[in-house]
Amino acid sequence: MKRREMLKTAACTMAALSGVPSGWAAPPETKKRVLYFTRSVGFEHSPVHREQGRLGHSEQVLADLGKRVGFEVECTKDGAVFDGNLDRYDLFAFYTCGDLTQPSKDPGRPMTLAGKRRLLEVIAGGKGFVGFHSAADTFHSPGPRGEIQADLDPYVAMLGGEFVTHGAQQEASLILTPRFPGVSGLGCAEGLSFTDEWYALKNFAKDLHVILVQETRFMKGDCYRRPDFPCTWARMHGQGRVFYTSLGHRDDIWTNPFFQTIVRGGFDWALGNAKADIKPNVDRVAPQANQLKS
Repeated sequence: MKRREMLKTAACTMAALSGVPSGWAAPPETKKRVLYFTRSVGFEHSPVHREQGRLGHSEQVLADLGKRVGFEVECTKDGAVFDGNLDRYDLFAFYTCGDLTQPSKDPGRPMTLAGKRRLLEVIAGGKGFVGFHSAADTFHSPGPRGEIQADLDPYVAMLGGEFVTHGAQQEASLILTPRFPGVSGLGCAEGLSFTDEWYALKNFAKDLHVILVQETRFMKGDCYRRPDFPCTWARMHGQGRVFYTSLGHRDDIWTNPFFQTIVRGGFDWALGNAKADIKPNVDRVAPQANQLKS
């Protein structure tokens, strides 16, 4: 059996199980508070699009997830929030796009440069951060998009990686490194597969603890003609816990039980509700990650 068929079979087996994974910590007595920021400067992804004042699809999914596992979610597209009291939040989640200090069709004001600095400071001081999909296409380092940079935008340095481009949506396999909350409960021996829009990424931090590796050899598109690279990871930014996954372009991903399990693990760890050994492993599991061509 080919590797992809094995991964797909594992995923189908898991899909038949309960949508509530086992092994999760009980919700804390005091609910922690998450700010979910979904401002888009340029392209707006469908999971954060709002109709007639209703929350976007991912905003509602995340709010419902928080109710089930014990954290409160406040959703906003107003960048002025970062000039206010950030102490009231335990974690910042981003599904954003573009230079957030620039004007947008979204309601509310852009993020100020001072607000951007404050965000990075409070994360370094111990707040959590979770990034979805185009959070890696938010701010960019100076220099050509298709090259590795040494001088990184400070937001990119916090996140641990940066968007380059993407190809057509397709099914692709992700290799598991399963010693992380959520992922360790998936029960898949090697990995799993999704259909999504897959980001080609670069400028990976040397201290990444890679959770999911993008397997490129079966993928279609010139931007994937490169060695395997991280898709989902965790790292420390000062005292703050940072979790990122490139998954989440499609609406159906947000209701996929595997994705929700991965996300729950990321939040559980980033909020400090779960322990994990996030020793850097990028050099072992994706040693040529910053090589943009094969």
